[in-house]
Amino acid sequence: MAVRHEIPHFALRDMRRDDLGAVLEIERRSFTQPWSRAFFEKELATPFAGLVVAEEEALPRPRVVGYACRWRVTDEVHLLNVAVHPERRGLGYGRGLVACVVDEARAAAARAVFLEVRAGNVVARRLYRQLGFKDLGVRRAYYGPGQDAIVMELRLGGR
Repeated sequence: MAVRHEIPHFALRDMRRDDLGAVLEIERRSFTQPWSRAFFEKELATPFAGLVVAEEEALPRPRVVGYACRWRVTDEVHLLNVAVHPERRGLGYGRGLVACVVDEARAAAARAVFLEVRAGNVVARRLYRQLGFKDLGVRRAYYGPGQDAIVMELRLGGR
């Protein structure tokens, strides 16, 4: 008999400075070269950047369980960073965050969404493919020696 997990209710909203404690915890637990607080603060102040968090309805108060960062550059959107707390992965938060970025790109009549993903991150690559992204190329040693990046693109039509 398969165990069925209840998917918690969650909301996506713009990231705020007071989210950075939770965001940095997720970042540190997700990446070997995590972004710094200063980097996130810079992104929050950048006009063409957009940062969202996935906030799980939890008692006594909501809890940030994931986030995404994107840039809007002319008619393209670049998905820079997506992460979900390790204890909350596999529940749909990552899909929701990426879908939010894609929906926003469509609404802005963007032509495409681009991203880089570690070649070895099979779970993320599968998710991106399920959402319609296609492999575009490889950036050798993008994340360091022996850590290639797969460049992916989702064509939207746009302008």
